[in-house]
Amino acid sequence: MKMMAFSCRQDEMEFFRQFGEQYGVEVETTKEAPCMENAELLKGCQAACVLTTPVDAQLIDQWHQYGVQLISTRTVGFEHVDYRHAAKLGIAVTNATYTPDTVAEYTIMTILMAIRKMKIILNRYIGQDFSLRNVRGRELGPMTVGVVGTGRIGQRVIELLGGFGCEILAYDLEHKEEVRRLARYVSLETIWEECDLITFHTPATEETCHMVNRHTIGQMKDGVVLINMARGSIIDTEALIEGLETGKVGAAALDVVENEGSIYYKDFKDRPVCCREMSILSAMPNVLMTPHTAFFTQEAVSDMVECAMLSCARLKAGEKDPLRVNG
Repeated sequence: MKMMAFSCRQDEMEFFRQFGEQYGVEVETTKEAPCMENAELLKGCQAACVLTTPVDAQLIDQWHQYGVQLISTRTVGFEHVDYRHAAKLGIAVTNATYTPDTVAEYTIMTILMAIRKMKIILNRYIGQDFSLRNVRGRELGPMTVGVVGTGRIGQRVIELLGGFGCEILAYDLEHKEEVRRLARYVSLETIWEECDLITFHTPATEETCHMVNRHTIGQMKDGVVLINMARGSIIDTEALIEGLETGKVGAAALDVVENEGSIYYKDFKDRPVCCREMSILSAMPNVLMTPHTAFFTQEAVSDMVECAMLSCARLKAGEKDPLRVNG
């Protein structure tokens, strides 16, 4: 089986070579993102491997004409691929999975940085301002922490939080016994009303879109700290800015933000980013922003490439693929 891998970074190349040989997949790579202009790269390929670039119905139709049977995204999220349209054409769409520690550890890091006002401290240090003015932080232990979403990553966050002694409240449609031993499942309303800090680990769905909005922020404690390492659409950006400006939201740490798709993973140091909401947030001293890098470890990159190779091998062998998201 032959695969064309798009948007390849240099740090992925060794893994494509390693796992291509291991699973018997012939891999060709390109730094280019998938688009109609380079669709011909799929001629003679049975699989396409993509990252975060949108893959719409028109592009899928073209790939289908070239004989593509599989679209594998090297990401956990798969909403950027029109997987429903692909299913109509009999094209499998698969996503990736990786160790939950990569995002969970990053979450704990940003939680501590947010409550200890680390952005202010580091910015001041660069300017040789070593004063203690307005940098007094908080300890995590006395806080009530809400974890929204207790999948693999959310569960691991709860396990790591257990060492700090804080009270942990959890919300998910499905309850896990492993989580019950460390946290108390409650309603979303209870999360909003009782938590000093809330961290989100849910997928992007119609139900989770803007679950943090003006109304729900209004239900939260004054000075609440919001952590989003999941998907930008979870938080209504304008509502968050208002909350930060009024002090209702005391701080935020965001690895993701709405409309990031055309911005993150690109270099804008010599041109305008053209995203006013992001510019406002990044200028705030109590908002820590990172460019969707919570996943980015050597272990995770290896896992994501291997998942794509595994999907190819399973398709070739006619085996059921647990990574398939469209049937």
